[in-house]
Amino acid sequence: MRLILLGPPGAGKGTQAVVLSEELKIPHISTGDIFRANIKEGTPLGILAKSYIDSGKLVPDDVTVDIVGSRLNDEDCRNGFIMDGFPRTIPQAQLFDKMLKECHTSVDAVINITADDSVIVRRLSGRRMCQCGRTYHVENNPPKIEGICDVCGSKLYIRDDDKEETIKERLRTYREQTSPLVDYYMKKGLLLNFDGTKPIEVTTREILDSLKK
Repeated sequence: MRLILLGPPGAGKGTQAVVLSEELKIPHISTGDIFRANIKEGTPLGILAKSYIDSGKLVPDDVTVDIVGSRLNDEDCRNGFIMDGFPRTIPQAQLFDKMLKECHTSVDAVINITADDSVIVRRLSGRRMCQCGRTYHVENNPPKIEGICDVCGSKLYIRDDDKEETIKERLRTYREQTSPLVDYYMKKGLLLNFDGTKPIEVTTREILDSLKK
């Protein structure tokens, strides 16, 4: 099973990727993880990608697709994969399609997890972090004492990525760059839509049932 996960930040895409990977026994592949691994190992592609990153430039689509392709050659991808965070744009999707076609394979389904912006902002802006690594949420998982970690007693903080203005900017970028992929894959008959505001296990079951069909 070869899957792509789409969805705005905070819709629950990453959570579903981990669960589906375990259920379907296929690797969850994050482009961020691939980049870091190639850079750390000093592969030719990693060195090339790092040269762009260090100069403040975006890594070109063809380099990104080549790095993804090198990961898909690994043994654990023989029976499929779940792509999380790739492709991000139409050009990347087109290059990815071309690469898969050359390997005589293709994507089986594209899982699009949706949620209203207001829900996402509330979900992400409510997160609170502690220096010890513990994570809280003001609504869903609050500490016993407001603003204080239950475990170590340190003061909780809000990550920059979880500040409301940053979340809205991330959503704006998603709408501009990545949401056109919804139409792209819908026209190919690959798109499956799911509500990311439902309980995690409910969404997982709906996804698995749809994939069986």
